[in-house]
Amino acid sequence: MKKRCKMKVKELEELIKNSSYEEFLNLKASYFDEDKKSIVNLFQKYENKFKKNQKLLEEYRKRLIYENDLLKKGYRFIAGVDEVGRGPLAGPVYAAAVILDLSNPIYDIKDSKKLSDIKRKEISEKIRASCISYSIASATEKEIDELNILCATKLAMKRAIEGLSIKPDFILIDAVKLDLDIDSSSLVKGDDLSVSIGAASIIAKVERDEFMDKIALKYPFYSFDKNKGYGTKEHIEAIKKYGPCEIHRRSFLKNII
Repeated sequence: MKKRCKMKVKELEELIKNSSYEEFLNLKASYFDEDKKSIVNLFQKYENKFKKNQKLLEEYRKRLIYENDLLKKGYRFIAGVDEVGRGPLAGPVYAAAVILDLSNPIYDIKDSKKLSDIKRKEISEKIRASCISYSIASATEKEIDELNILCATKLAMKRAIEGLSIKPDFILIDAVKLDLDIDSSSLVKGDDLSVSIGAASIIAKVERDEFMDKIALKYPFYSFDKNKGYGTKEHIEAIKKYGPCEIHRRSFLKNII
């Protein structure tokens, strides 16, 4: 005889919401022969959610490999460091340093370039609220012109590290090698390999984007709120028409003006 649902759909959904994946599978099995469309759709909806969350968890664990290895070696405060804005024609280069509370995971941390603006802001707020310490710093366009972009990037990174309220005992850095008095390691594409570097990339990106949005109000001709200082066709045409403004990197404009 066909098993019929004894609970209303809303009651069943509430039960599913508070279930582990294993409990969900057992619950689903108990309704295996249910053909009521609302019930079938409900189980399908949460099956997809559980699978998505499982994939997110697996990806997070992969990004935690370096941190877990360092924890096993006795390091306690592990900072991730990353920069944003090496390529634009205008604006500072930003860097962030983050010491995550690894006992309070944020599973959707990843390379900031793989996230939408809305998602980046959402995760950035979570990181700032739950991490042990974070610091954001920058090097100005004038420092970029005087030092070159690589040296300015390193300067911004060191400033971010120095701004942490707690001194880290190990630092994971995206690509760049820094001369530090703290144990460190440089990881190519580290923002996608390490959850700590990924967190730094997110908050640095959000901070720089907010700066470019504000400066766009002062210099609307360049559409900084849209291009964030990068050399889009419209941005380059605006530079040729109006000339550079105070935040343009003169050393980046040699082939334009």
